[in-house]
Amino acid sequence: VQLQASGGGLVQAGGSLRLSCAASGLTFSSYAMGWFRQAPGKEREFVAGIASSDGIRFYADSVKGRFTISRDSAKNTVYLQMNSLKPEDTAVYYCVARRGYSATTYHEYDYWGQGTLVTVSS
Repeated sequence: VQLQASGGGLVQAGGSLRLSCAASGLTFSSYAMGWFRQAPGKEREFVAGIASSDGIRFYADSVKGRFTISRDSAKNTVYLQMNSLKPEDTAVYYCVARRGYSATTYHEYDYWGQGTLVTVSS
């Protein structure tokens, strides 16, 4: 299984970025997908998740209303649209996959991507 994340970069506060994660080696429709992030000196935290079948989405309170997670089964890809970015959103963002139902703790996920760095300047 491979999860290839991309789309990170440097953006000014208030700006937008869209992260992508291309999944291979798994039956995409059977996996819940998600995003975590880790800022320097901080613990890894849940950002957003989307269910495998019914597409139910859920978010951390810190990003609710600003970030949107989505999935494209035709492309085996999950996205994270990030709007109204803040300096505190600066982190390495990781794409994750879990067979079955969704989860919000990192140890419940089966697979992790390599991470993509998002830097938001003030």
